Amino acid sequence: MNTTLISVHTQRGATAGPIFPALDAETRSHVDTACAAYWMNRRPQTLRAWACLENGPIRPIRMHGRLAWCVSDIRQVMGDRSGK
Repeated sequence: MNTTLISVHTQRGATAGPIFPALDAETRSHVDTACAAYWMNRRPQTLRAWACLENGPIRPIRMHGRLAWCVSDIRQVMGDRSGK
């Protein structure tokens, strides 16, 4: 029975989660919360809390009830000076 559980967990891990582009390859000016959280190595709820409490290292813009995070701000926080 343990063998079945291990294989189920392995299969879930192999297919779970979206694929995000590398930060230096991103061409959009703003990204959604999930993508920004991935790049900043934080959980999406952390970024939502930053937006709500306005106490994080960066602030998003709000468009039609959604949060959009500026890619250049994320690059600056993460120390990427490539300037793309």
